[in-house]
Amino acid sequence: MKKIIIIFLFTFVSSIYSQYDFTLGMGIDFNSTPSFRDYINSNYARGVDNLATFKTSISFSGEVGYDIKENVQLAFEYNILLDSYNQSIGPGGSYELSYISHRPSIIAYYVLKGEGYKFKFGGGAGLRYVSLDEKLFITTNYSSNGYGIVLKAEGNTLLSGNLYANIGVSLRYDSPGSPKNNSIGYIYDPVAKENLNLNSVSVGIKLGISYSI
Repeated sequence: MKKIIIIFLFTFVSSIYSQYDFTLGMGIDFNSTPSFRDYINSNYARGVDNLATFKTSISFSGEVGYDIKENVQLAFEYNILLDSYNQSIGPGGSYELSYISHRPSIIAYYVLKGEGYKFKFGGGAGLRYVSLDEKLFITTNYSSNGYGIVLKAEGNTLLSGNLYANIGVSLRYDSPGSPKNNSIGYIYDPVAKENLNLNSVSVGIKLGISYSI
């Protein structure tokens, strides 16, 4: 009988804490990528359209969170960052560089809940993968992988039922390293005398929706 009661209580408590959050969002990242900036400014911008210390980029994200305790949530986030640069070169010519950074992370949150609202504060880490295309007459693809860490804060306001409006901010350090093409190797910066890398620090703001069950 005691075993049955214990099992019942465990199941009851688990059902209270067992809740999933599904979140989709879109935002802007203000990212500083020193090697990328110096490579562009020294070799292609040349004072015409120099990149600033921080550059704005678009990001998209999806996240699934599971409440493992009343105020603790474990989540998996998949975030994608899009960035590009283009510059006219000579009569009819152009230089283009664009990349997609995949930033999946496992994140642990501390959650504060109330009537119609939910706040989440946390941090985590994950793998990073970058696919980069450089076009100068022809397009060459490069790729690299590494790691990254993220700190996040989110606010959720109830819209109706289980649907929430979501706003969040993040601070990230990503270290995907130097993109490489299997045939021709790395992108070399002759001015800095080093290979281009996409290691970055960024601050992001996003808006989205969240659904809880």
